[in-house]
Amino acid sequence: MPAVVLSDAPASPALSGGPQHQTGPSLRDVGDTVYDLAGSERGVLLYYLNRMRDAVVRTSEGLTDEQQRTPGVPSGTNLLGLVQHLTGVEEHWFQRVFLGEDRNTDDSMDVPVDATRDEVVAAYREACARSDEIVRACPDLSTMAKIANPGEDQKDSLRVIMAHMLRETARHAGHADILREQIDGATDL
Repeated sequence: MPAVVLSDAPASPALSGGPQHQTGPSLRDVGDTVYDLAGSERGVLLYYLNRMRDAVVRTSEGLTDEQQRTPGVPSGTNLLGLVQHLTGVEEHWFQRVFLGEDRNTDDSMDVPVDATRDEVVAAYREACARSDEIVRACPDLSTMAKIANPGEDQKDSLRVIMAHMLRETARHAGHADILREQIDGATDL
């Protein structure tokens, strides 16, 4: 199956409620990927997760480096920091927790001064593509993670991890929308 492409381009018609895939109303195209929204729980979860991932990326396009890094709230949250944070969260949940890989992940919002937007977004795209590969390779969303999330007692299923990631990414997409509106008034990116 083709990889999901998170694009800096405006949302495709399928993402904005436009034309649906020719084979029927239950299929939606996103980039090079077709999602089955009627017959596949996995397709629904991946479709909406990728919509939110793309929304986060779009909020930082067309801005100066300073605008992308400027905190919009007292906590220090900024657009580029949100993208970096979500990169670490993707790696943590899908690679460290679900697969049980021995790895350190960085979910901080403190972007190194020498890191460019292109580098931060590329790392996010790579992490998201890897997460999607993991989801597609797993035959059953009820499959339990190899380890419990550190600090928790119980392991989660891939289904729970995907729902968590959808919630986490959507939450931060909302934060990004507000930060962008504070910067230049742009909305509904």
